[in-house]
Amino acid sequence: MQPTAKRIVLGLLLPVIVLATFLTALRHKPKTVYVIDTPAPATPAAPTSTPTPGPVVESTPTPTPVETPLPQSLPSPQEPPPASPTPAPNYVGELNLIIPVAGIRASQLIDTFDDARSEGRVHDAIDIPAPAGTQVLAATDGQVIKLFQSERGGTTIYQLSVDRKLVFYYAHLQGYAEGITEGRQVHQGEVIAYVGDTGNAGPGNYHLHFSISVVSDPKRYWEGSNINPYPLLHH
Repeated sequence: MQPTAKRIVLGLLLPVIVLATFLTALRHKPKTVYVIDTPAPATPAAPTSTPTPGPVVESTPTPTPVETPLPQSLPSPQEPPPASPTPAPNYVGELNLIIPVAGIRASQLIDTFDDARSEGRVHDAIDIPAPAGTQVLAATDGQVIKLFQSERGGTTIYQLSVDRKLVFYYAHLQGYAEGITEGRQVHQGEVIAYVGDTGNAGPGNYHLHFSISVVSDPKRYWEGSNINPYPLLHH
């Protein structure tokens, strides 16, 4: 084959060869694939060890503390002996009181409860005149809780009732009866003292100053609210 002819043949074959090579390259070109990553549902991991169930403990609520009220009165050191079923002389009224001065009748009593006293005070008691040395009697059963020397009342006795709600006050005494001491249980009609004029009664003004007060705390026997003894002793 002549050189000229070879060049012509090569000139014709060259485009064919280039095209064939290009087509072959296209067939073998790698494809790009896009994948949407959707995570699978999470599977809980198995516990490394199975806990041993313990006993079920119920929670007990803490109770709200309830304040227990204190008793209205303190217990007596000892129970007083029972009162005599026979009423004492001069038995007067619901409190089973007797006139606390021997020989004095109800008709002799004078209501001085509301009388004025010095320094703007009110009497809050009744005065029972009697000769010096006349026996002062326990108006009811109870306990002697205080023997006191007072500037105003002179020689005095504070007596607590059996139910520990009332205090009976005897003042201007000449002296105490034998055996009367603090803490002693006394009985209605028992001699506990003698009429005098001590304190601010005034010389020769012999009488018993007698009062009754309602107390909430027997240990603070001087802070009671006074009630009039006259209606309880006079009938």
